[in-house]
Parts: sequence; structure tokens; C-alpha cells
Amino acid sequence: MKPAHAPADHPAIPAARIGILIANLGTPEGYDYWSMRRYLNEFLSDRRVIDLPRWKWQPLLQTIILTKRPFTSGANYRLIWNEEKGESPLMTITRDQTEALRARAHAEWGEAVMVEFCMRYGKPSTEEVLDRMVKAGCRRILFLPLYPQYAGATSATANDQLFRALMAQTWQPSVRTCDPYFDRPDYIAALAGSVRRTLGDRVPGKLVASYHGMPKRYLMQGDPYHCQCQKTSRLLQEALGWPDGIIDTTFQSVFGREEWLRPYTVEHVAELAQAGQTDIAVISPAFASDCIETLEEINGEIRESFEHAGGRDFTYIPCLNDDPAHVEVMLNVIRDNLGGWI
Repeated sequence: MKPAHAPADHPAIPAARIGILIANLGTPEGYDYWSMRRYLNEFLSDRRVIDLPRWKWQPLLQTIILTKRPFTSGANYRLIWNEEKGESPLMTITRDQTEALRARAHAEWGEAVMVEFCMRYGKPSTEEVLDRMVKAGCRRILFLPLYPQYAGATSATANDQLFRALMAQTWQPSVRTCDPYFDRPDYIAALAGSVRRTLGDRVPGKLVASYHGMPKRYLMQGDPYHCQCQKTSRLLQEALGWPDGIIDTTFQSVFGREEWLRPYTVEHVAELAQAGQTDIAVISPAFASDCIETLEEINGEIRESFEHAGGRDFTYIPCLNDDPAHVEVMLNVIRDNLGGWI
């Protein structure tokens, strides 16, 4: 529509809407070498992920790592690929989450709200989705990175990309970013519900809460991720009503030679088995959606580490994904952050 009293040649301006943009990590477009190389290059070139000086890191990345790693990573993605839809499980699940959230949002607020998703790495990119939302009339945008616990390498880099995308907009919308939700009672209740749904009345010898790892140096520099992970585990144990010591907090996906947050999941599960603990369950509270780190790493490498060390019963508890309780958590976070806007 055209503004009132505007001349005949004035460009049309869409009706004002509120945008809700959720962001996930990202995914390659395929598991072939070049798709994997493009994705890994974008991911591993992020200074929030690898903070080494570019002059030192980029030659190593471009000449050695990106020559070999696309083959191994591609083989792992192939094991979990959604061949029917031609995409990774993370893409499928994030789309399902968005569709469920969109249905709930439209039921509550109608067409005045637009719900979309983007990926920090790969497609759909933050830039293209933000541009589409602005052109659709979104004058206010609420940005929700799908990371329960805050980390510079996850939440912050997603926000960075949003801010960079705003720089390309002639008429920038007002923007809010959401706080992490690692200790929200509804999120903890959803986690506890997923444990009970998977295990029933059975209490395993250990529940290993495996979070994505990061260099210990980041913690010492002030990143709150480690502390927020510990609190999530403690609150989950309280919600389940289990005795102290039954939940172990560990960290996975170690990369490079420097020390990362410990204990490492792959080593810890083997140590549990060697100590006679043959019945464990593993949950991944840092992941809002099942992905390569859960479907392949936990159910592959980490399961094998446990079983090879003598473990017998290994149960993986899926991420919350598009479970109605998780969608309700996301909707509650959005409601809390829309104050004064709607």
C-alpha cells in the first residue's frame, strides 16, 4: 500500500508486521566434498569459533584441514542424511520446529506476526531471511538463537550475523535478541519429560548430560557457557527427583590440541564402563535439535567408546526437537520478549 497523501510515484510500503526469527547452527547442502568444504570453510573461518590470528589459521585451514576433513565429515553426514527430503536432519527438524511455532503464533496473534528460521552457516542464510522479512513489512524483529546456554561461539556469533545483515538494510527494523533459556522452569520441565518419556520408570546407573565443548580458555576469558551447563544439569536432577551424583556433566566435540572443557564425554563413558557402570543414558541439553553431534557422534563414536570398554546398556535420549513442550518453551520465551510490541 502507499502512504496517505503520498504522490502517485511513491513506492508501495507493506503493512507493518512483527517478525520472529529463530536461528540454528547450520548444515551443509549435501555430503559431497564441495558442499562439505563450503560449509566447513564458513564455519571454521568464524573468529568466534576459531579465534587464532588469520595469518596463522587460514593457511592451515585452506591447505590441510579443508583438503581432508570434508571427506570424513561427509561420510558421517551420509550416515544420518534424510535421503527422502535431500537434507540433513537438522534442517528437517528446524523446519518442523518453525512450522509448529508459526501455527501457535498465528493462532495467538494472527497474520500480524511472521515466523521464519535462518542458519548461521549455510542456507537459508540470516541475510536472505532478514531481507525477506523486511520486504514483507517486519518493522520489529525478535531474534531467538536456538541455544539454551549462551556461548560466544553459538549465541554471540548468531547475533553478530544478524547485526551484519542489518547493515545492508536501507530501512532497518527495530531488533531484540533473546536471553538464553538454560534455567527456565518450563525448559527444565521439558527436559525432564523427555527423560521420563524415553526411560519410563527406569533410573540408569548414570545419566550423562553431554554438552558441546569449547576451549577451557574461553571460560577463563569470561564466557558463561560452562556455568550455565552445570546449572542446567543440576536443575534437571532436581526436577527428576534423582539422588545427587547420578547426573554427570561432560563435553563433546573436542577439536584441536589445546585443552577443552572437561571431562570429555568420549573418555568419560569409557571410564564409567571400566569402573563397572554398564547402564547409562546420554542426553544433550545444549542442542535444541538433533544433528550430526547427537545422531552420529553420540550414537556412534560415544556409544562405541562405552561398549568397547565393557558397557552394556546405552540409551540416547533425543533432543527436544519439535516436541510440543519444547515449542511451548520457545513460545513462552517469545511472549516474554514481545512486551510492549504486541
